[in-house]
Amino acid sequence: MNLARQRLLCHCRSLRSIPRPRLYSNARIEPRPSYSSRFIPLSVAAGAAVGLSYYFFYPDVSRSAPTSTTIPLSPTHFTPTKVTLTEVSGPDTILLEVVVPPQLLPHQHPPSTTEPSFAPIWSVFIKDDDIQVERPYTPLEGVDENGRMRFWIKKYPKGEVGRWLHSKTPGETIELRGPLTTWQWKEDTWDEVVMISGGTGITPFYQLFHSLISRSPDCKTRFTLLHASRTSADLPPPQLIDNLNTFAAKNPDKFRLQLFLDSREGPSPPSHLPTPHIGRIEKPAIEQCLGLNTRTPWWHRLFGKSESSKATRKVLFLICGPDPMIAAVAGPFGRNLSQGPVGGVLGQMGFTSGEVYKL
Repeated sequence: MNLARQRLLCHCRSLRSIPRPRLYSNARIEPRPSYSSRFIPLSVAAGAAVGLSYYFFYPDVSRSAPTSTTIPLSPTHFTPTKVTLTEVSGPDTILLEVVVPPQLLPHQHPPSTTEPSFAPIWSVFIKDDDIQVERPYTPLEGVDENGRMRFWIKKYPKGEVGRWLHSKTPGETIELRGPLTTWQWKEDTWDEVVMISGGTGITPFYQLFHSLISRSPDCKTRFTLLHASRTSADLPPPQLIDNLNTFAAKNPDKFRLQLFLDSREGPSPPSHLPTPHIGRIEKPAIEQCLGLNTRTPWWHRLFGKSESSKATRKVLFLICGPDPMIAAVAGPFGRNLSQGPVGGVLGQMGFTSGEVYKL
């Protein structure tokens, strides 16, 4: 073996004794966070910060309106009231009574248009102090000289304020603001007003009955109330329905009452009430209350003995109830609770936005 070969062999043996380097592809390398993975947590945190800022600093009326114990009741601030009565009136409803300090009552007939008005239909906003959310409610008889207001309130599974009100007991405090006009009555404008309600949607119409219909003997407008309940157990409490029924029986030319039930479940309705129709308020019921019965004998129509039609009478429809019912009868509300176009049954019958108002 020559010298060159010996040197080469020794060099190879020395290489074997050197530890082999770890290949890059086999090494465990911690992945570097990508831009998107770093950005997502930052986005979530920023979104949460914006949401909290919006909640606490956006000038929502229910949170920014102050509370006053010295200024008369007004839509611009909340007034503390005391709960004086809670009474179960149905499967998910209660009658709730509160009292406003009499010295804080505004004028029933304000001298100027800038003061709050107790219109024939008005409401107040009640605030849930726990979550700082407000919802509108209609006092059944308005407010009396002693500051009493009575409400018929339903508890919905997802209704925060309704559930909160159902938990109240006499002596507790509830804050409200108002009055806010829901609908303004104009004398000698309509020949007939048809009120269509479902569930606690009857409350503004009972207020109208209490403030106007039952107290205006010279009013020439005829009123009809078509009210729907899910079952007989869900009918309005006797304090409401009995007053309506008694007045209708004594004044059939001025006020009519018809009841509707979705089903026959539950106990039989009280015998002194009008026999409820089973089913929803649809076109035949509306035609009947307007005297537009298509089964009128031909000779009556020939000799003009049928009642006046829509073309010769000024008719206004007021609708209040669950959103699906309002949509079926008169079309859904528009954006931001605007009236939206007239649809549903009344739209099919040819009534226009000037003849239909959704509450």
